[in-house]
Amino acid sequence: MNHNIIINHYEKCFERYGDCAKGVDWPNEEDALKRYRLMLSAISQDKYTLLDIGCGTGKLLELIKQQKYPIQYTGLDLSNLFVDHCKKKFPSNSFIQVDLLKDDTTHIHPHDLVVMNGVFTEKCELTQKQMTVYFQALLKKAFHLTKQVLAFNVMSKLVDWEREDLFHVSFDTLSKFLRDNLSRHFIIRHDYGLYEYTVYVYKTANEKN
Repeated sequence: MNHNIIINHYEKCFERYGDCAKGVDWPNEEDALKRYRLMLSAISQDKYTLLDIGCGTGKLLELIKQQKYPIQYTGLDLSNLFVDHCKKKFPSNSFIQVDLLKDDTTHIHPHDLVVMNGVFTEKCELTQKQMTVYFQALLKKAFHLTKQVLAFNVMSKLVDWEREDLFHVSFDTLSKFLRDNLSRHFIIRHDYGLYEYTVYVYKTANEKN
């Protein structure tokens, strides 16, 4: 399966709109900010390490710096375009270009919180089955890289209609996968007014590496 289809889509958005919400294919800045805040709410403690998988243009780090959160941030993306942009934008922070499903990741140490904001909301030209395979494989890899919590979002199926290019996942399908492959300890948030939901998967002592 060629998941570069998704990466190419986001790179075209960035080349067209630049460093803004539409540049990573979010409709507007207000809703994008809501998503970033949801990702940061996954851990109650103030000081922690964070790995931002699919960091895009580094908007989550912008929020962290604006609010002066004592978070040790690392950005990761499959796209060289986004990683190069972030390195120029935030030269004092760490950004990694890597394909988690193909490349050696032994140099990436586990972080307290791993977030994947917008990584699974669009499937573009992929079929539902292809996107599901990618989704499940990447979640397993990401959960291995967290010490406490993995946070991600997908499109809801509780909508009036589903777009063909978006990745809609039912609660039941997702819950079964998480229970069987990651953890029984998770929270699903569907209360913030967007056509999606955010999931926090917690790693217990028995599940830690």
